[in-house]
Amino acid sequence: MPVPAHTRPHPAAHAHATTRLPWWALALPVLAFVALLILIMNPSNAHAASGDPALAQLVEHARQLVAH
Repeated sequence: MPVPAHTRPHPAAHAHATTRLPWWALALPVLAFVALLILIMNPSNAHAASGDPALAQLVEHARQLVAH
């Protein structure tokens, strides 16, 4: 006995549907970016995490550029 295939009842009313994102869909990536930015702005944390003095100097130079 064949089973009938399910089809869509009606096509979408609009050619393009709009989707609203919740507030946290933007807030969480921004919060993560700010947290990482704060983490690298402190050269002592960046130096301790990397162990590479060249990277610490680069981060310090970038921090000085942003501060001016």
